[in-house]
Amino acid sequence: MRFNYLKRAVSLAVVLSLTASIVAACGSQNNTSDSTASSSQSSTSSVASKDPFGKYSPAIDISFVRGIDDDLAANILPKTPGETLEDNRWTKLYQEELGINVKYDWTVKGNEQSDAYTQKINVTLASGELPDVVLVNPSQLKQLVDSDMVEDMTQYYNDYASEDFKKIMTEEGTGNIDSVMFDGKMMAIPEPVSTNESAQYLWIRNDWLKKLNLQVPKTMDDVLKISEAFTTKDPDGNGKNDTIGLPITKDLYSGCMGTEGFFAGYHAYPNMWIEDSSGKIAWGSTLPETKVALQKLADMYKNGQLDKEFGVKDGGKVAETVAAGKVGMDYGAQWNPMYPLISNFNNDNNADWTAYPIVSNDDKKVMVPLKFNQTRIFAVKKGYEHPEALVKLFNEHVEKNWGKTADFNKYYMPVENGGVGVWKFSPVCPAPVFKNLEAFVAIDDARKSNDFSKLKDEPKIIQGNIDAYAKGDKSQWGWEKIYGKDGAFRNMVEYKKNDQLLKEKFVGAPTVTMAEKKTTLEKMEKEVFIKIIMGAAPISDFDKFVSDWNKLGGADMTKEVNEWYDSVKSK
Repeated sequence: MRFNYLKRAVSLAVVLSLTASIVAACGSQNNTSDSTASSSQSSTSSVASKDPFGKYSPAIDISFVRGIDDDLAANILPKTPGETLEDNRWTKLYQEELGINVKYDWTVKGNEQSDAYTQKINVTLASGELPDVVLVNPSQLKQLVDSDMVEDMTQYYNDYASEDFKKIMTEEGTGNIDSVMFDGKMMAIPEPVSTNESAQYLWIRNDWLKKLNLQVPKTMDDVLKISEAFTTKDPDGNGKNDTIGLPITKDLYSGCMGTEGFFAGYHAYPNMWIEDSSGKIAWGSTLPETKVALQKLADMYKNGQLDKEFGVKDGGKVAETVAAGKVGMDYGAQWNPMYPLISNFNNDNNADWTAYPIVSNDDKKVMVPLKFNQTRIFAVKKGYEHPEALVKLFNEHVEKNWGKTADFNKYYMPVENGGVGVWKFSPVCPAPVFKNLEAFVAIDDARKSNDFSKLKDEPKIIQGNIDAYAKGDKSQWGWEKIYGKDGAFRNMVEYKKNDQLLKEKFVGAPTVTMAEKKTTLEKMEKEVFIKIIMGAAPISDFDKFVSDWNKLGGADMTKEVNEWYDSVKSK
């Protein structure tokens, strides 16, 4: 199972404007390592047919750059002795079965959304000295495409992508492919985004509910009452007025300690492109429903139910408040028990966090916002001799984990290595977008029949973690809270059954105005919203924000988005 921990937005600044001081700073970073990998290709390398799994003979080299996240550095590598980032079961597999030698021009400590990776990749892009394959975000891809620095991958994807890989790419619609389309050309291979994983739940401490004799919320009024009680009725029992109703961060939108689930309760969907009442695509943050929800948050802040300093606190800082047991509600994704909720449980084993469905303020069905957030895009350097090799790596990763010749225990989560995610050794890591939900359903079916013998691969490993928790291993608490009988995914089953999932409407490559104005507009939005919530600005400033947003590029952005949407609908 994968968890997308706090995803920090990658800077959209134009890389060519980087200063020399940044270049110097990145050059002296201690946490980077440069390899001497050569990406030179043998002119005699060839594959006779368009076989998705055809082997190169002689073998070819393909160079990447990548970040090394904390899980890989502190967990996976220590538990897989004898394997390194450059020499491991995945690089050997690619050599032996495909004739592809994976190299790294450089690596940097931190995942691909970290500041360290962002700085390093920006320097690489600015220099023009690209590896054979470069991992970028949407705005960086647009810069590369505009500069004619990357290959058109349309034909290579059509000719070489395996059926299983193509299925994964389109399982939730055409968004993954649309995100890398420029003028009808597929200019990169994206790692499939699983939008259903961003679904919001309302995590609540059941022990606090019981202590204060409160019921599970059915409406937003119930949520507000619980927030008030958690703030004023000393749920932690320490005799001090030191708890709050709801944790949120200065970023406002997040997979944990965010506001999206709260806004959705008022049929507001900020920070994503949705259909408005006229059927046109609009930026949800500018619609009237958002104003209503902002006023509710402002009332909560005024009544002491929000942290007085949330406007300057990032996710890590707010997580400390959660760990300290000062909050009993949290809007967030299914993985929240792994972060930040387990830190609270570790400090207080009575903390009984359970995920409930988000609720509405009226009798209208609440929709669950699914933002399309593409962050891992693989572009091939213009002139690289074997662009199709990238597609083959994607094919092989899918095949060895979920295909007919899959060896899940070896290539995904080997039991003998403590079940760590060795899939991360691969430079590309595509996965079925509904695999976590499907694992829950398999486990739940086994629970209902009381027969776990048919579980295999990931569901079997997850059930093993649940069993370990039942036997006293508290480190496995998160698995129980996500996949157990009352786990978070039971709500996703209902969300799907009730047709409550609201997918973002715009999933294309950045438009011209987005590339120029999106970052500025997002910054302005958060600043205005935080001021309104904190009472530093009147709610009427929302109307001024909408006007300013449109004048400063929002109207042009909206026009471009609707033109894109009309072109997609007409296909």
